Amino acid sequence: MRSPVAAGRTGMDAKNLADLYDLPALEWSGVTTRLDAGVAQAPGDGGPDRHTCWLATIDPDGGPHVTAVGAVWHDGTFWFETGKGTRKGRNLARDPRCTLSVATKEFDLVLDGTAAPVTDPATVAELVALWVAGGWPARVDAGGTAITADYSAPSAGAPPWHVYRITPRRATALATVAPGGATRWTF
Repeated sequence: MRSPVAAGRTGMDAKNLADLYDLPALEWSGVTTRLDAGVAQAPGDGGPDRHTCWLATIDPDGGPHVTAVGAVWHDGTFWFETGKGTRKGRNLARDPRCTLSVATKEFDLVLDGTAAPVTDPATVAELVALWVAGGWPARVDAGGTAITADYSAPSAGAPPWHVYRITPRRATALATVAPGGATRWTF
């Protein structure tokens, strides 16, 4: 399933947030090309020492809940896994709005959207293969719709872990290398 962002959907609005400094708008294609190259999370693989993806969800009282997640960029969006009984899993079941952020050497990125659990066995297997390629020895569970492994981050809760896909609504990138710049895209 191709994301409308990955498919180059027309109607994407870009706003240059750095025109005050006469800096050019960033190109979304440059952001996605960098993300397509991989955002490794093992120590020593990113900036400054690794890439950590941070997921913000909404607590029942309306406050934010922010936690690190094992996320992968694939097919034009971010995917992550967690247990449905975790705080972030419960928050998303009640309100799917979320924000995922990551820092790369070239830019800091914040992506707003909605997260939904994915239960299609072929898609779950495809994502498990990506996590395995990234060094996490995960496997599809016996039911074919979730993930299991010998270990995961403590914040993921006990297995099974469910795959979530973020449908992007808006993204903001701040360039961290010359010439600089900042742009917000609405999809």
